[in-house]
Amino acid sequence: MSPDDPFDDAVTARAVIAADGTLARWNEGARLLLGHTAEEVVGRPASFLLAEGAEPAPLPADRWSGTLALRHRDGGTVTVWVLAHHRTPAEGGRGDWLAVTPLETSDHELPDEPLVRAAVYQSPCAAMVFDRSLRLRGVNDAMAHLLGLPADHLRGLRPTDVGGRVQHSELERHLDQVLRTGRPHEMQTYMKATSESRAHAWLARLAPLTDGTRRVRGVCVTAHDFSEQFRARERLQLVNEASMRIGTTLDVTRTAQELAEVCVPVLADFVSVDLLEPDEPGGEPAQPLTTPVSLRRVAHRSRTPGAPEATAEMGEVVVYPAAAPHADSLIAGHSIMASMASGELDPWLAVDEERAREIREHGVHSILSVPLQARGTTLGVAAFSRFSHPEAFTHDDVLLAEEVTARAAVCIDNARRYSRERETTLALQRSLLPRTLPRTAAVEAATRYLPTARSGVGGDWFDVIPLSGMRVAMVVGDVAGSGIQASATMGRLRTAVRTLADIDLAPDELLTHLDDLVHHLSQESGGDPLQNEVGATCLYAVYDPVSRRCTLARAGHPAPVLIAPGAAARHLDLPSGPPLGVGGLPFESAELELPDGAVLAFYTDGLVESPGRDPEVGHALLREALSDAAGPLDETCDRVLQSVLAPGGASDDVALLLTRIHGLPSAQVATWDIPADPALVAPVRKQVLDQLAAWALMEASFTAELVVSELVTNAIRYGAPPIRLRLIHDASTLICEVSDTSHTAPHLRRAKTWDEGGRGLLLVAQLTQRWGSRHTADGKTIWAELSLTDGV
Repeated sequence: MSPDDPFDDAVTARAVIAADGTLARWNEGARLLLGHTAEEVVGRPASFLLAEGAEPAPLPADRWSGTLALRHRDGGTVTVWVLAHHRTPAEGGRGDWLAVTPLETSDHELPDEPLVRAAVYQSPCAAMVFDRSLRLRGVNDAMAHLLGLPADHLRGLRPTDVGGRVQHSELERHLDQVLRTGRPHEMQTYMKATSESRAHAWLARLAPLTDGTRRVRGVCVTAHDFSEQFRARERLQLVNEASMRIGTTLDVTRTAQELAEVCVPVLADFVSVDLLEPDEPGGEPAQPLTTPVSLRRVAHRSRTPGAPEATAEMGEVVVYPAAAPHADSLIAGHSIMASMASGELDPWLAVDEERAREIREHGVHSILSVPLQARGTTLGVAAFSRFSHPEAFTHDDVLLAEEVTARAAVCIDNARRYSRERETTLALQRSLLPRTLPRTAAVEAATRYLPTARSGVGGDWFDVIPLSGMRVAMVVGDVAGSGIQASATMGRLRTAVRTLADIDLAPDELLTHLDDLVHHLSQESGGDPLQNEVGATCLYAVYDPVSRRCTLARAGHPAPVLIAPGAAARHLDLPSGPPLGVGGLPFESAELELPDGAVLAFYTDGLVESPGRDPEVGHALLREALSDAAGPLDETCDRVLQSVLAPGGASDDVALLLTRIHGLPSAQVATWDIPADPALVAPVRKQVLDQLAAWALMEASFTAELVVSELVTNAIRYGAPPIRLRLIHDASTLICEVSDTSHTAPHLRRAKTWDEGGRGLLLVAQLTQRWGSRHTADGKTIWAELSLTDGV
C-alpha cells in the first residue's frame, strides 16, 4: 500500500458519503467491519447502514464523532466509534464526508510500544506518534485535548482521517518525508485547534524514532504554541515593511494611503487617515484644537473590497464630536483604544447614529485612534478598526501602531512642507514666465510649459517680444538644472533678453551680450556648483513681416522646426553656437525668407529627450506631430505633447512655442527717398497726408504730420544722406520710420526757455505711443508708433 493512497488499507474502516447522502466509496476495512462489499453499498443511502431503531447522526459544519449502531451483512448489529469530517474539493463544489473508524488489531504489543511510551512520557508538550504506515500509535493527553477527541479512539488513524484541513494533508507529506530521509522537520501553521476559541500560531516538530539498529520505526510529532514569537515577528516585519513602503513619494495623499495599505490586514481590518486643514492655504493646521474637530479624509483601506466600512469618501470633510475616539486622541495628544465590549464606544455612538449603524452593521468591535504628530505639530489622526480580527487591540498593538504612524507622520509632514515650497517655487516661476503673449499682426503664437515631475520647477522659458517696424522677436531658452536656483537664473536671463531686444540688437549680437552676462553671473557665484549659471542655452529669432525674412541665431539650443504650407515639417539647418557662459566663441546668424502662414516650432530638449530613448526618435516624433499644423495652434500644442512625450512623462521641464508667420501686404507700406534739403519737408508732409487719405487713416493725419515733420527735419539737420521715410500700418498701429546713414543715436534733452530748437524728440515722445531708434548695417533708423485705436 502506498502512503499516498491510503483509502483502501484494511487497518481502518473508511467510507465516503456524497453531498446527497449516498455512499460514494467503501474500502476493505469497512467490508471487514460490516461484511458488505463495495458493490453492494456504493450508490445506496448511507442511512441504510444504520441498525434498526438507530437515530441518524446530526452532521455539523465540519466534523462529528460518536458511537453508532450499524447493520452487519449477516443481520447483526455492530456498535463502533465513528469520526466523520467534511472535505471541500480544491476546485470548489459541495464536497463530501469521510467517515472512519479504527479496527482492533493484534499488534498492541509490538516493539513500537516502548517508543510510544518514551514519546508520551518524556515530551513536555502535546505529542503523538505515527508508525511507518502513517497510523497514529499513541497520543498524550495534551494532544488529545487539542484534537478534541478521546485518545483511545485515535489509534490507527492517519492525519487525513482525523481532519480534512489542508494542514492535515501537509502533515502526512512531511511525515512521509521524515520516514524516508530520517531527518527531523519543522512545520509552521496558523489555525484554531478544535478545543480552542481562537486561532494560534503552531510549530510542529517532526522527529524520527529509531530502534537499536538505527532503523526508523516511526515519527514523533510535538506541537508548540509560539503565538507570542509569531506576533513579535509580524510586528518586526510590519515595522520593516513600513520603513520601505511609507514615504516613497513627496505626495501627502499617497503617503497617507501607504500607511493604510501597510497596516491592512496585518494590524487592522480597516484604516482611515484624516488630516487637519490649515486656516489658510499653505499654512499650519489650527492649534489648539477644540471639539467638534473637522478633518479631511485623505486615505482609507479595508480588507473588504470596495471599503464598505468607510463613512466618508476621499476628500470629504469629516466632523468628529467630543465623544469620538478620533477627536479625543487629537485633543489629548496620545493614542486611545476603545471597544464595544467595554462600552467605551457607547457615548460616541449615542450621538452619531449614522456611524453607530455602520459600526454595528459591519461588526466593528475595536477601534484604535492614533494622532499623527511630527515636529511638534499635530497633523491629523489615523484610526484602526477591527471586525474580522477576533481579538481586540492590545497594548503591543498600540505600540506598533504608534511606531508605524510616527514614521508616516514625518513623511506626511515632509510631503506637506515640500508641497508648500513647491507651490511657492511654482508661483515664482509663473511670475517669471509671460502670463500672456502679445498680439501682433506679424505673428500668432501658442505656448505650453510643463514643469518636471521630479522637482516641479526648472529653467526653461519662452517669450514673444514686439520690436519696432512691426518686427517680432521669438525666444526660447533653457537653464541647466532644476529647482528655485534654475528658476531665478531663468528670470534674470529673460529680463536681460528683453532689455537687449529693446535696443534692437541683431540675434548674434544679442547672444554675445547674453553670453557675457552668464559668464559674469558664474563668476559672481564663486564657483559654487549649486549656484553655477553655466549651462544655459538660448535661441533668438527676429521676423520682419515687411520683408518676410527671419533672422535666427542659437547658443547650443535645439534648432526649430519649420512647417511651410503644403510642405513636410523639417528642422532648420542653423549654426549651433556654444552654450551661454562658455565665452570667447562667436555666434552666427542665419537668414531665410518665410512664406505666409508658415509655422515655426521652438522647444527645449525636455520635449524630445527622455531616459532610455534615442533623441533622434524624439525629433522624429516631433516632426510627425507637426506634420499637420494648419489648424489652431493650441490644438497643435496639445497634440505635440501627447505624441512626443514619453509615457512616463517628462524627465525635464518642457517649453514649447509655436508661431504662425503672417507677412504684411505691400499695400500697407509706403516708402519715400528724402532729399537732404529742409525746404522740401513741406512736400514730404503733403505726400504723407495723401497716403493717409488713401489708407483711410485721416483721423491720425494731424499727429502723423507733426511726427514726420520732426523726424525728417532731424534727419536732414543731424543725419547723413541718403535719407528714407517709411510708413507702415495695420489695423491698430501706424509706424513712421526715418533712416539715414549716420550712426549717431538721438536722445532727448530739455531745451532752455530761449532755445530755438531741441524740442523735436520731446514732442514726438509726447504725441506717440512709443518711439526709439535702432542701428542698421547702413546707419540708424528713428521710429515712432501711433495708436489707431485710442478712444475707440
